[in-house]
Amino acid sequence: MVDPSINEQGPRFDRLQLFALAGLMVIGALFVASATLANPEIAAWAWYKQMWVRQIVWYAIGISAGTAMCFLEYHVLARWATVIYWIAILSLAAVLIPGVGSVHLGARRWIDLPLFELQPSEFAKLAFILAMANFLSRPPDELKRPPIFWKALGMLLLPFALILKEPDLGSALVLLPTGLAMMFVAGVPSRFLAQMLGSVGLLVILALGDLLFAPRALQIPMHEYQKDRLLVYFGRDYTTLAPSNASAAELENKRQQQLSDEYNVRQALISVGSGGLMGKGWRHGTQNTLGYLPRAGAHNDFIFSTIAEEEGFVGSVIVLALYAVVLFAGLRIAGQARDRLGKLVAVGVVTLIFSHVFINIGMNIRIMPVTGVPLPLLSYGGSSVLGSLIAAGLMQNIYIHRKGY
Repeated sequence: MVDPSINEQGPRFDRLQLFALAGLMVIGALFVASATLANPEIAAWAWYKQMWVRQIVWYAIGISAGTAMCFLEYHVLARWATVIYWIAILSLAAVLIPGVGSVHLGARRWIDLPLFELQPSEFAKLAFILAMANFLSRPPDELKRPPIFWKALGMLLLPFALILKEPDLGSALVLLPTGLAMMFVAGVPSRFLAQMLGSVGLLVILALGDLLFAPRALQIPMHEYQKDRLLVYFGRDYTTLAPSNASAAELENKRQQQLSDEYNVRQALISVGSGGLMGKGWRHGTQNTLGYLPRAGAHNDFIFSTIAEEEGFVGSVIVLALYAVVLFAGLRIAGQARDRLGKLVAVGVVTLIFSHVFINIGMNIRIMPVTGVPLPLLSYGGSSVLGSLIAAGLMQNIYIHRKGY
């Protein structure tokens, strides 16, 4: 174990990253409040039942967990990485069992506990990072062996498949860039990674071609809402999906269905654009207060649209700047890590956070399809907040035990 006292001459924590994380939590509490209090039904709840109060409670629990993570030296965690990984796999499998996993809006992603709903996929991502970092932190020559690459790929595909089965396409997808970045930094031969990327790219092209152009009867099995989200993202005209002999009423029905499926992303984009430079003011966003921005998503999937409407371009830039500080501080921590294990864990966490931010903000401005990926520390949700702050604790842990100067 590395003696922490070796770094006594340097700062104990990465204060800049902690400042950025604190800023994100303040913004998160304020705009979860703005998004939920706009709903008269929620506004009538007792104060201790309000979602913004629960969010603050989760911040407090997450800070405690992240602080504990700082002082549990990451090499000790690595010794238990395989056990933690398989516990995460078992929890993902348990979610799929009727009676254990709870279903909301057609997805089975949660386990109902007495006080809250646990979403195992949020913690499975961290378990994957820790296990993959431990597996890849072996001598570089071993990484050139094909069996090692296939084992690493299997470690990635197992949680990916289980999360996809829930279904939770967004959470499954963020594992791909995370695993790829970790393998690249570890020194896995480029030809292996190129073959993997080529195979994934080919599968994606074939799947999209099948979805966009093949008759429904011949398409790859997929939930209807997933198909609709992809059709909306690619701007496919629903009337072209109707039979050639469709009546005028059937075509009009297709048009109305398309307008309905596009509604959320259209309103989110209007919210972002209507904020202007300085925004309309906290709790004064008309898209939010009048209910055009979907009530069920304004405080989680579309929290960025709420912020952009009420604080405008300036507020959006502040949010992006805080995330940039967290990410660049994470890269600096990776560069200063004492060993390959620390570097790989930090790279995994940074890539995971970046993927969440890119996908979530991307779907708010329609450069990415809607996938339900939360915005770290801003979207409402206990599992997401707790997972994000534990991830931050891991980065601080690596910083505490960094190289001595």
